[in-house]
Amino acid sequence: MAPLDGRSRASLPDTAFAYVDSKGRRRLPINDPAHIRNALARFEQTAFEGDVARERARQRLLRAAKKYGIAPLGFFDGQLKKERRQGQIDAGTARIARLPAGVVTFLLADVEGSTKMARLLGDDWPGLLRQLWQVIRKTVRSVGGEEIDIRGDEYFAVFRRPVDGIRAATAIQLAIARYSWPGPHLVRVRIGLHTGKPTIADAAYVGITVHTVARVCSAGHGGQILLSSAAHAALQASTPTGIAFRGMGRYRLAGLAVPEALYQLEASGLATDFPRLRAKLVAKRSSAARLAVS
Repeated sequence: MAPLDGRSRASLPDTAFAYVDSKGRRRLPINDPAHIRNALARFEQTAFEGDVARERARQRLLRAAKKYGIAPLGFFDGQLKKERRQGQIDAGTARIARLPAGVVTFLLADVEGSTKMARLLGDDWPGLLRQLWQVIRKTVRSVGGEEIDIRGDEYFAVFRRPVDGIRAATAIQLAIARYSWPGPHLVRVRIGLHTGKPTIADAAYVGITVHTVARVCSAGHGGQILLSSAAHAALQASTPTGIAFRGMGRYRLAGLAVPEALYQLEASGLATDFPRLRAKLVAKRSSAARLAVS
């Protein structure tokens, strides 16, 4: 493609350009097939004054391509990708608006022994996970929680009120224990709860609050519900009847600067006896650490 020198460019009418901005600056020349192909390739790198101007330029460019028999397949592919990206951005914006802000309570559920189960079940493993997520999702929504993410064998949810997180965690464990799972495999999940004030960025929660709930969850065992000290403290004035907390001591959790006091949630129908937590104990609980609420 021969470049347009200043004199040649000046001699062209405005109609020989796909885009003429409000100040009269002319861009994306479409005066011949070579320049049309170049304009198609450079369209997404062009800064337009707005969506109306962009659409007008796009239509001019497509008409010029049709006139010269140029099939803009790559251009359409790029447009579709841009539209998909914009759709994802719009969805993310709507998601941010829906997510609870300020102090919230996170729940993370993780399948115990998932690697072994995936190996044993083979092609049946994804189906079992779908059933599990349906059970958990139904419970979370029933108490007003918001599903944040499902990643592999982990389910992440958020609650505006810590008491709702407790209700969801208890109901999840009871529902999983009652569910008729296919085959001889016992499905068990460990659940961690943490309360804090996270940052919301790119349609997601980020920060130490998110890392903390992950570490609390990873310290537990299948069928167990563990709370951080912050989640436990947030529930002192609003714990549901029939719920009790057992102080487990202070533990060193990976990535956290200060040892964390952990509590086990206990309620009728839940298992209570588990192996030692999967974290380093740095201070045992006191004899008065058990709190029962009636």
